[in-house]
Amino acid sequence: MSFIETSAESIELDSFSFDSVVVGYSLCTIPDPLLALSEVKRLLKKDGSLFFLEHGLAPEPNIQKWQHRIAPLWKKIAGGCNLDRNIEELILSGGFEFRDLSKKYIKGPKIASFQYYGEAVKI
Repeated sequence: MSFIETSAESIELDSFSFDSVVVGYSLCTIPDPLLALSEVKRLLKKDGSLFFLEHGLAPEPNIQKWQHRIAPLWKKIAGGCNLDRNIEELILSGGFEFRDLSKKYIKGPKIASFQYYGEAVKI
């Protein structure tokens, strides 16, 4: 295994090179998550999988309201994190379909603890 330091939106590796890509707690912070997902899609082999674990937009409208309200401040104090991104919609819009998708709250404040995790494949 080797590590490279690069932008998620522009990865200088060959297309169709990977069986799987793992994304964890980063789609909230990447400036252009759809561009990053298009790079993931480009890098994955035909039957490759995207495995993900992310936090994001909660399902309840009253929690969403608070997420949207505090999002600008949160982004400034939390390293660029956008806690109100809809991860499910982002992955679908990125050209993937879900093989497995789970969503739930973990312990913590509801505005920051809704989790999305699973596996997606290219369409």
